[in-house]
Amino acid sequence: MAQGNISQERSGKPNSPRVAKGIRKQNRLLRHADFEKVYKQGKRHFAASMTVFYLARGVSGGPRIGYTVSRVLGGAVDRNRMRRRLREAVRLCGLPSVPVDIVVNPKKTLLTVDFTDLQAQVDRAMQVVRKAM
Repeated sequence: MAQGNISQERSGKPNSPRVAKGIRKQNRLLRHADFEKVYKQGKRHFAASMTVFYLARGVSGGPRIGYTVSRVLGGAVDRNRMRRRLREAVRLCGLPSVPVDIVVNPKKTLLTVDFTDLQAQVDRAMQVVRKAM
């Protein structure tokens, strides 16, 4: 194998820049206590394929988002697919710019819904969160 750029070997394009995907770590909800606080003290928005819990934070900073996918919804492959679809839909619609914690719980129908419909549901949920803050 010839000495070359690793990114060229993987992508087939010479020196292709890496595109930042996803949400930065500072914008992710990671601790169990934070999830519990959002569930107990936050408000809810119900959509056809998910339930969105949200809670305003008094601390300055950006929004934080987390996803919970229960084992009841299926095996690991299905749960990971749900999580990936949700993350991509949130990435495309964007997070609100206010300090808020958001937890998204999918429903089983998330696997069968068309991605454009899922995007519309996520966009509507984020609009509700923006208006509430």
